[in-house]
Amino acid sequence: MINRARRLRSGPVIRDLVRETALSCNDFIYPLFLVEGENVRREIPSLPGVYHLSVDRLEEEARDILACGVRAVLLFGIPDHKDACGSEAYREDGVVQRGIRKLKECAPELYIITDVCMCEYTDHGHCGILDGAGGVDNDATLPYLAHIALSHARAGADMVAPSDMMDGRVAALRRELDQGGFAHIPIMAYSAKYASSFYGPFRDAAGSAPAFGDRRGYQMDCGNSREAMREIAQDIAEGADIVMVKPALMSMDVIRAARDRFDVPLAAYHVSGEYAMLYSAVRQGLLGEGAVYETLLSLKRAGAELIITYYAKDICRRLKGL
Repeated sequence: MINRARRLRSGPVIRDLVRETALSCNDFIYPLFLVEGENVRREIPSLPGVYHLSVDRLEEEARDILACGVRAVLLFGIPDHKDACGSEAYREDGVVQRGIRKLKECAPELYIITDVCMCEYTDHGHCGILDGAGGVDNDATLPYLAHIALSHARAGADMVAPSDMMDGRVAALRRELDQGGFAHIPIMAYSAKYASSFYGPFRDAAGSAPAFGDRRGYQMDCGNSREAMREIAQDIAEGADIVMVKPALMSMDVIRAARDRFDVPLAAYHVSGEYAMLYSAVRQGLLGEGAVYETLLSLKRAGAELIITYYAKDICRRLKGL
């Protein structure tokens, strides 16, 4: 006897009509790595298919992004100069600030989200101000993060995304933005960000590997899921408009739990190591191209409404039949 589910899988039209979860170009955010210099479009060895871009090459990249159907980008900056307090991160003419202004000029329909952190900008590679004892001073870091966010908003960012995992940083950013006249700028918090082994290619791309120690003192233990719920709840209480779980594939249980518990938009970051692993398997013929679609679909099925991925352009081309 054929069951109902099988009958409803009997043809492509009915399958599409009754499908519970489907991907859309509106689901995706594409990361961009901005560097100093001119005429730079350099493939990142650890992230094949992803590039370092100088600000003057952003117009052609923006055209390609929009042609694919992607509507939002997440900007990361890699400065030439780094110091102990990451001063390039909040400089009014820093690489991200110039990148925001360039994108607003050449592609005003593109939604610009900016990563707010210090690890790409500090000479020690940590996400905050050092305390002199080999650790990061949480409270001393908060004003710097708030200053970075305000500089991004002044440059024209549509949303800011603190990724540092300092306690209280959402409240600090919200207060700074509100007082600076940017109460309308939303915050997407990296709320459950694990101290994962899957960030290696990103750290290579951003030159942000810690010069000593690690980030386990402020990023989450990979074995903890109840803690993730507490972190997310705290960020929402402090004013986060969107919360994020990272890394995505390794945290699908957390994504599902967060979707069931919290009534705010939920993002998942399909991180560099997850991308590189999948890219390599597909490139070598170990997996078919459909593995990319299935991977991203599974994240949405788990509960993510927004997916940050280096595959954003590729998957949107597929969705549009390009």
